[in-house]
Amino acid sequence: MKTIKDSVHDHIEVSEVAQDLLDTKPVQRLRHIRQLGTVDLVYPSANHTRFEHSLGVYHLADRALSHLGIEGRQAERVRAAALLHDVGHGPYSHNLEALIHRHTGDYHDDVDELLSRGEVAEILEAHDLDPERIAGLVAGEGRLGQLVSGELDVDRMDYLVRDAHHTGVPYGTIDHGRLVRELRFVDGELALAAGNVQTAEALLLARALMNPVVYNHPVARIGKAMLRRATERLLDGDLSGTELRRMDDHDLLVTLRNDERTSRDAERLGRRDLYKRAVWAELRDTPDELVDADHTTVREWEAEIAERAGVDAESVILDVPARPTMTESSTRVVVSGEIRPLGRQSTLVEALKTTQREQWRLGVYAPADDAERIGTVAVSVLGLDIEGTLVSDVRPGVHATLDEFSTE
Repeated sequence: MKTIKDSVHDHIEVSEVAQDLLDTKPVQRLRHIRQLGTVDLVYPSANHTRFEHSLGVYHLADRALSHLGIEGRQAERVRAAALLHDVGHGPYSHNLEALIHRHTGDYHDDVDELLSRGEVAEILEAHDLDPERIAGLVAGEGRLGQLVSGELDVDRMDYLVRDAHHTGVPYGTIDHGRLVRELRFVDGELALAAGNVQTAEALLLARALMNPVVYNHPVARIGKAMLRRATERLLDGDLSGTELRRMDDHDLLVTLRNDERTSRDAERLGRRDLYKRAVWAELRDTPDELVDADHTTVREWEAEIAERAGVDAESVILDVPARPTMTESSTRVVVSGEIRPLGRQSTLVEALKTTQREQWRLGVYAPADDAERIGTVAVSVLGLDIEGTLVSDVRPGVHATLDEFSTE
């Protein structure tokens, strides 16, 4: 058994199959992938990695299994899946996931191929564990897969408290100890035991508050958009999506620096010389066809904006987030002896959904010197005929909301 000191959970004991998996290349690679991608451009201490998060998920899974009374090979499968659940991540975590998916068809939890060969497969088989079943648990399949990937998974419990700890913001603080203790299987469904509506609401509220302040902070979004666009240029050349997926953060940054098509982007990201917001538009001011546009259509609009503004195509980035969703609202809680989705039981859910829609923003980013001109053109091209959506920075006359605040 190994005992590892952790900044969030204090001491984590790692044993059996997890101990053997710990020093494999796919798991150690996670030491070099930052959990929050470009969020460190806002919160300098947000440099924690997928490796320590994976240890935290393993730890919470182990505790949940103990409280649920699950032992033996079933428990070992879940522990292995918890430790391995992020080995499919590409560099900069979720920042490039959509890009990698377009080129490979895989998301980060599609790990069948990664677990079916090499040293990971050998270790799993040595412990009489089927790699295919472990991959299924990572994807959330079956009754026990809900612990690893679902509305009440231990993945979410760890990353909220860990991300809050490393950014220094208080909003992700949750009682993960109570959450783990109150988990129950009812008719094969993972739920929180009776008396825990507020516990589920706290988890939902933490995620809702972390979104604008950390995960979708405007500066982090601009850095993400610049990184994604530069990486896309690499994929237009010799780099394959499969090669990109197996890189870590350092591999990608070096590749960006050494390619003449992307060296300037790498320099700007390295110096935090970021594009500025030329447009920052609310959901109600954005046409549906723009909100639902695919990647090709977005690129066509970027080209048109650049042409009309008389700038290079690289000077315009259109950032269209997905429509707001709140999967946590389907979290199951036991009320009056029956399982109910949280959205049915809690009036807070609808309020948070409304807040989420109000926080949604479309962004157009551009170099500082061109931002005002590009913003004016973008409003016309995109049909954003709303006064006050143009911004190059927060200034008098432009309303500031929580997501305009910066820590630097």
